[in-house]
Amino acid sequence: MKKIAVLTSGGDAPGMNAAIRAVVRKARYHGVDVVGVYYGYEGLYKGDFELLDLGSVGGIIQRGGTKLFSARFPQFKEDEYQQKAIENMRAQGIEGLVVIGGDGSYRGAMQLTEKGFPCVGIPGTIDNDVPGTEYTIGFDTALNTVVESIDKIRDTATSHENTFVIEVMGRDAGDLALWAGLAAGAESILIPEEEYDLDEIISRLERGAARGKRHSIIIVAEGVMPGHELASILEEKTGVKIRASVLGHMQRGGSPTARDRVLAGRMGAKAVEVLLEGRGGRAVGIKNHLIVDYDLREAYENHHKADVSLYTLSKELSI
Repeated sequence: MKKIAVLTSGGDAPGMNAAIRAVVRKARYHGVDVVGVYYGYEGLYKGDFELLDLGSVGGIIQRGGTKLFSARFPQFKEDEYQQKAIENMRAQGIEGLVVIGGDGSYRGAMQLTEKGFPCVGIPGTIDNDVPGTEYTIGFDTALNTVVESIDKIRDTATSHENTFVIEVMGRDAGDLALWAGLAAGAESILIPEEEYDLDEIISRLERGAARGKRHSIIIVAEGVMPGHELASILEEKTGVKIRASVLGHMQRGGSPTARDRVLAGRMGAKAVEVLLEGRGGRAVGIKNHLIVDYDLREAYENHHKADVSLYTLSKELSI
């Protein structure tokens, strides 16, 4: 290949810029040109392209978000939009595409591959919900942002002797809530993958109060229910004032951690290697500390699974 393209799609995640940088510089190292596609699949359809050189990706490794921007473009599910995107790329001499995003973004990449245009996916999402990889780019940064926020909320919860329900992102996956709750010592954690018992949560609050504990933190993943709704239910059942805090989109922003930067660099380089080997329909992931590639279908046909052992441990440690 002499020219490839790269785009970011779906929700932004810290480390996407580091991945873009890695794709461009790894490709240029091998004498391959890289075209940046702005606004994801919408830009692919509209032909919103720019040739990226080494300077184009300088000074972005530390920046959150994505230099190439992102946009929702549900129309890309239709054949005519996919065909137009392929025509646009071939007109520019582009021979392969790197897609940085989540499982929804991967579906579009697979459809292009099936039409004869090779694509490779890089998992970029704070939700950590892409099957086939142990970690996604952005998860570690978002996790640290959530833990820092919980720590600050616990300070005021302690000062005012309050119980807080904190809602975190994750879509239908509970990894962010689970890891953050365990790291911050939350008294209860609710995730979509595990059934919860409100009576058990209330019992934990009562046991804590009985031994002199005057504040508590409850973490709820957005895929379970809104934080304000859970706070209202618990307040009605206990008669105690329960406050709610929704962390929102702050979880997506911020400078990526060193871990996310290194992961993005390794994954971006691997994606280029796969394309230069003439292989499409692949996804890049990390397993047992090794960067691997696997069938792109696995990433959106399989279901994400939370680490049940961590959920059990969180209950054991919050007695």
